[in-house]
Amino acid sequence: MARFNYVALDARGQEASGLLEATSSNAAISQLRQAGYFPTSVIEEAIISTDGKEARRRAPTAARVTKPRAKKGIVLFQRRKVKSKILMIFTRQLATLIDSGLPLLRSLNVLAKQERDKVLKNTIDKLADSVQSGSTFSDALALHPKIFNNLYVNMIKAGEVGGVLELVLTRLSEFQEKASKIKNKVISAMVYPLIV
Repeated sequence: MARFNYVALDARGQEASGLLEATSSNAAISQLRQAGYFPTSVIEEAIISTDGKEARRRAPTAARVTKPRAKKGIVLFQRRKVKSKILMIFTRQLATLIDSGLPLLRSLNVLAKQERDKVLKNTIDKLADSVQSGSTFSDALALHPKIFNNLYVNMIKAGEVGGVLELVLTRLSEFQEKASKIKNKVISAMVYPLIV
């Protein structure tokens, strides 16, 4: 059996890391999933032998998962927000997919595969994992307040309760588009006197 360092997300989207013993990386991933985690990285631990070469660590025969520790440290210059135009496009595409009869989870998986923006892609993957584990879509969105504001989350919640999620998503994308146009007009009105 080998030892694996892992980084995983819990049901609330919090990152945890730790060490676990398993026969293979696939077995380690299975153990993490059974424990309620979504693994993002599973790497086999190697030790340095006395002659300076890497050697595999021999582990005890019992497979166990150590208690995860919350990741500590500061990450500098990592963008956590998504541009409003990209979010508007995501919202419109999601509305179109759901309106065409595709289930929410499948729609999220399709959009995650197509998304070029890394922050939004990771967020969509986390949303899909939350929905798959039984959370409502609005609860999953609420876990990402830097991307989805209260208006967005509460509109989605109202759409879920009323059974009109695709209609609410369409309205949200229209609202985002109008807000973007107004913002651009205000900026151009402020810049115009500087030019003249």
